[in-house]
Amino acid sequence: MQFTSRTSGQRAKARLAVWFSCFAIAVFAFGVIAEDIVEGEPFAFDRSILRALRAPGNDALPIGPAWLPEAARDVTSLGSTVVLGLILFSVVGYLLLERRRAAAWSILGAVTSGVVLNTLLKLAFGRPRPDVASPAVQVFSSSFPSGHATLSAIAYLTLGALVAHTQERLAMRVYIMTLAISASLLVGVSRIYLQVHYPSDVLAGWCVGSAWAMACWAIAQWLETRPPAQR
Repeated sequence: MQFTSRTSGQRAKARLAVWFSCFAIAVFAFGVIAEDIVEGEPFAFDRSILRALRAPGNDALPIGPAWLPEAARDVTSLGSTVVLGLILFSVVGYLLLERRRAAAWSILGAVTSGVVLNTLLKLAFGRPRPDVASPAVQVFSSSFPSGHATLSAIAYLTLGALVAHTQERLAMRVYIMTLAISASLLVGVSRIYLQVHYPSDVLAGWCVGSAWAMACWAIAQWLETRPPAQR
């Protein structure tokens, strides 16, 4: 029993080390992108990718079939404040009814603090929206980092990690996290396709969102591994 307990503790510490390593990588990547934004150095791939997503000779027309822009708008709504808010409070309400208060407050704290962080970053950088072509949806805030990419990464990765943590089979955990990551990726790609964000905005959003989600989840895991007397 003592050997099993010691092994479980070592595994928990190893998981935390992996989480914090990924957190450091994401923060570093965001810092590299942000440094160029502050210095005003343009990313060559930003405008190239945006132009590649428009029909040749007509910047007002997105590439692809006629239904694709509408589908992109549907996908991008998965990262909107309204949709994420509905998902968040539905999940928090469920967890509270199940008396899983620690998980409920962890998710609520991760997402709400992420909203504050993203707002502060947008105000700090104040990057204008892309002007390569007319955006397919109305936007009112600054461009960097992408709020949809940031908040979808925080919400879906945190929720995915919560659900995956309840599964014993590795295949199920991988499947759940793949769905969570895919949802965040699709939201970010839709923002680029709709011409409301530069690709670097979305990359930065994914970095800061995933880093925030990993940090909050690691803290929650650390709190759970502490002895009851120290909680």
